[in-house]
Amino acid sequence: MDEQKTYTVLVCDDEEDIAEAIRVYLRSEGYRVLVAHNGAAALSLLQSETVHLVLMDVMMPGISGLETMERIFERNNRIPVILVTARSKDIDEINGLRSGADDYITKPFNPVLLLAKVRAAIRRAWERAPEPAHPQDAVLRNGDIVLSPSRKEVTVDGREIHLTPTEFDILQLLMQSVGEVFSLADIYRRVKHEEPFGSEGTIAVHIRHLREKLELDPAHPVYIQVKFGRGYKMEKR
Repeated sequence: MDEQKTYTVLVCDDEEDIAEAIRVYLRSEGYRVLVAHNGAAALSLLQSETVHLVLMDVMMPGISGLETMERIFERNNRIPVILVTARSKDIDEINGLRSGADDYITKPFNPVLLLAKVRAAIRRAWERAPEPAHPQDAVLRNGDIVLSPSRKEVTVDGREIHLTPTEFDILQLLMQSVGEVFSLADIYRRVKHEEPFGSEGTIAVHIRHLREKLELDPAHPVYIQVKFGRGYKMEKR
């Protein structure tokens, strides 16, 4: 974490005691914390404050967490969002990730895990300083896809595609190693910089979302291919 910069986290949760607990955890790690108890208040704060990450409760009265997140991305799709959900059904978490969430955590959560996810998401979104001399910063091309690591831009057939930080990192990993097969756990470790602890399935959801953005026919992808029982790879085009 950059010691010279204070990052601002917006916590949106209608349960005041949970929001306060998260605020205490984050402030102990040096973050500036804003708190909102509904989606409308969160959107209002984002109009007047610079926010680097949002912790968003899924189930809230009025505007749901998922709808609030979609409205956030309409304004700024660079801000990472971590969903906080009390539901145990995988479909809720998958629907959130399809909407562009960077990650999720389920209540009741371990504060250490929460802080680790926050640090990782901020690092991916805001601390990837370009080093032009590094070979990994060379523009990557495969078929109609062009990825610029230093500019954090992706185009398909000349059209810019907007990706979340996690989607960008997955695509960069695959394009840097065209033809190499990565398991879900391998991708999680390389992109999240932590052990998956059972969360590697979220990578498949991010890849599905990538296909929807990159492929002419996501149901029959030509770029990101699955090798059943092994993982995913970028096909040479």
